[in-house]
Amino acid sequence: MLFRQLEYLVALSRERHFARAARACHVSQPALSEAIRKLEDELDVPLVLRGRTYEGLTPEGERIVVWARRILADRDALTSEVGALRTGLGGRMRIGAVPTASGAVALLTAPLCRAHPLVTVEVTTDLQAEDVLRRLRSFELDAGITYLHEGIGEGFETVPLYEERYVLLTGAADAPADRATATWAEAARLPLCLLTGTMQGRRVLDGLFAEAGARPSPRVETDSVATLFAHVRTGRWASVVPHTWLHVFGVPYGMRVVPMEGPARAVPVGLVTVARDPESVTARALREVAGRTDVAAALDRLPGDPVQR
Repeated sequence: MLFRQLEYLVALSRERHFARAARACHVSQPALSEAIRKLEDELDVPLVLRGRTYEGLTPEGERIVVWARRILADRDALTSEVGALRTGLGGRMRIGAVPTASGAVALLTAPLCRAHPLVTVEVTTDLQAEDVLRRLRSFELDAGITYLHEGIGEGFETVPLYEERYVLLTGAADAPADRATATWAEAARLPLCLLTGTMQGRRVLDGLFAEAGARPSPRVETDSVATLFAHVRTGRWASVVPHTWLHVFGVPYGMRVVPMEGPARAVPVGLVTVARDPESVTARALREVAGRTDVAAALDRLPGDPVQR
């Protein structure tokens, strides 16, 4: 019963609405409300601010949710480990990634599923780097693929996967004439479509432009990779994109890819999991796959413009 009560409380914290939380848990709203009331009685603290509508959790409720997520994650890890001992690794793995890492995710999930036929994978992309770490801390994700930087800090295990490099993506007629590479200053003068300024990938780009003494003024900003490619395809826009996106999208007809020259700084991207003892058996399996998969080499073998070959 305790696990069910904790699941209901976590769902209410996530959905911020009693009816939606009940639907997510596949129970009636009265059943969910009553289970949370019983949990409040058992713990002897109020967990929910109740008015005419849901008004949030109490400070005690916020702390209990942190514990609830940890307890439920440990329960799931125990269940997975027992299942792996009995019939082989199974269950559902939740992976979150920054938008630029979609290609890397696919290179890991394929060998993971081949090695463990009972495992299913849920992938969430288009997350900001901060969201990946936050969801890992709250046990909403089992693993993340994101930028590796000093801010990650303790509490995480990391496996470097590749270094992000950048290319200029334009309509074929707009690419720098007879040039095998483009400068950041040349790119800044083009009508640009870039990611929004709140995204880590855009902040990385802005830093690289600044290092080259250039400052982009994008006419269009988006949080969607597909939207960015769609704009460039019209022939009116250009963009600077990580080379890894070409592993997913290729070089669409009517576009040209030109590698960027200097600054030479590359941005490391890697697999991140929560440091736990004992370690989650599913997280360990993915880390093992990452350790024996040459993601960097695979992402360098891209379909592309003849200028790249």
